[in-house]
Amino acid sequence: MGRNYHYLYGEYGLIRTTLNGLAAELSGEQKKLKQALDDAADLKFTVNEDGSVEYPRSTELPMAPGASSGTGVAKSGVPVPYLPGAGEANGDPNKGKAEDIAERISQAVNNAIEIDNRYAKVLRELKSPDGLTVTDDMLLDEAHDMGDVQKTVGTYLSKDSIPRGKSPADKKKWWEALTQGQREEYQTLYPAEIGALDGIPSVIRDSSNRIVLDEARAQVQHNLDQLGPEPEKQIATASGITTNPEWITWNAMGGNKYKDQLKGMEAIQGRFDQSGIDHMPPAYLLGFDLKGNGHVILANGNPDTADHTAVYVPGTKSKLAGAKGDIQRMQDVWDASNQLSPGTTTSTITWIGYDAPQSIVPEAMEKHWAYEGAPKLNDFLDGLQTVQGGPDASHTAVIGHSYGSTTVGAASKAPGHFAADDIIVAGSPGMLVGDASDLDVGKNHVWAEAAHDDPVPLGGKIAHLGGDKWGVQTFHGLPYDAGYIQTVPSDEAFGAHRMAVDTGGHSGYWDKGSYSLWNQAAVVTGRYNQVVYP
Repeated sequence: MGRNYHYLYGEYGLIRTTLNGLAAELSGEQKKLKQALDDAADLKFTVNEDGSVEYPRSTELPMAPGASSGTGVAKSGVPVPYLPGAGEANGDPNKGKAEDIAERISQAVNNAIEIDNRYAKVLRELKSPDGLTVTDDMLLDEAHDMGDVQKTVGTYLSKDSIPRGKSPADKKKWWEALTQGQREEYQTLYPAEIGALDGIPSVIRDSSNRIVLDEARAQVQHNLDQLGPEPEKQIATASGITTNPEWITWNAMGGNKYKDQLKGMEAIQGRFDQSGIDHMPPAYLLGFDLKGNGHVILANGNPDTADHTAVYVPGTKSKLAGAKGDIQRMQDVWDASNQLSPGTTTSTITWIGYDAPQSIVPEAMEKHWAYEGAPKLNDFLDGLQTVQGGPDASHTAVIGHSYGSTTVGAASKAPGHFAADDIIVAGSPGMLVGDASDLDVGKNHVWAEAAHDDPVPLGGKIAHLGGDKWGVQTFHGLPYDAGYIQTVPSDEAFGAHRMAVDTGGHSGYWDKGSYSLWNQAAVVTGRYNQVVYP
């Protein structure tokens, strides 16, 4: 039913937008025609059904040979239209005026015919087969229809008017200035652009992005099917086991890429399907695209109205294909937060909205991924805060894991306002600053977790993802290094709240029932007195 609804919403939206575009374009020609008819009436001219214009001949001019009366008939298409000025004295001024009116009538009618034909062609394509099943072919056809409608109604509803590149506040202002009908038209005609706008309501972004998701999934499945079955990757030859040339060709044509994209989209659908099960709240798709390694922003619960909001930024190797695990982590944080603070509402968001490094060496040792992702994270956080109603409307925590904490650091140390109250980092290789006080939220609102056997904090120092400062490194209060030192959040010298961790490795911080997960939930819900320390 959900699939049917989004298909119908999209198709009916395209029909409505097409008809409104037709009406808008025809109204322009209608005004031109009405003005021409009004001008004829003012001059006491008669407009015939074929568009010709009868006018009284000037009494100062001799009647043409064979003329039976003092009237003339002007039609469109005269070589030289009537122009006021010197030429008027050499001819009949009424004739010139009539020819001008006839030409304007002809242009308005012909333009209306062209507009009608253009829109009729598109409207004939906006149809679907009988039945209740929405197939991938129907979704592909809908995407094709969307492109046709965009081309047809461009002058009526232009993509250029969407305030991409503006601040979330500007985007919110633009959205609120639209009528309800205009909002629905933009949603169905430009769902990808509307779904990506930070600063507009989450329910709008969700419905828009679901249209994009459904059509993208149908297209990717179609592309994969066109390649045929996946060949065996390894084959035996006389010289031993080798990679199958047929598989190499299949993969070069996008085979594995399509499989990865479908895997990520299935993870999103899987979260949709869990809404209402075990008290899990509805999911909101706040961002989705297949650019690069793919991006997804998925919320558990509506952040616009939540008392507490958590935004999780994953690290190295995060992408659409691996979204399932990152989505699950925020489900677990939501569940723990709900148990810890049952009288309030919480929204937890998986934010794979930046291009994360895809290898430990060399990419995760480079800082540019963090600096390039920071503005995108700040825009998203500003958008949330704008829709929520200001900095005091919801308590917001940003959770950075692994290299994701480096991106959070780049965003929080950048000039300007970091729209969050707390920062939580787990397994951080460094935040590009030497002290917690260098982050926008302030030293007392930076919280760090690091398992005893997590190698990433040390690896971050080798890559110099930490920050430098003059100070003393200590271990349980005992100094072991002094001078110009590099620190990461798990160092005592960094100055963050170092929370208890009872999980192992680099990925165990969200194990159910652990202090590691409990502590994150305590900070997310603002229950700082519930945090467990080592």
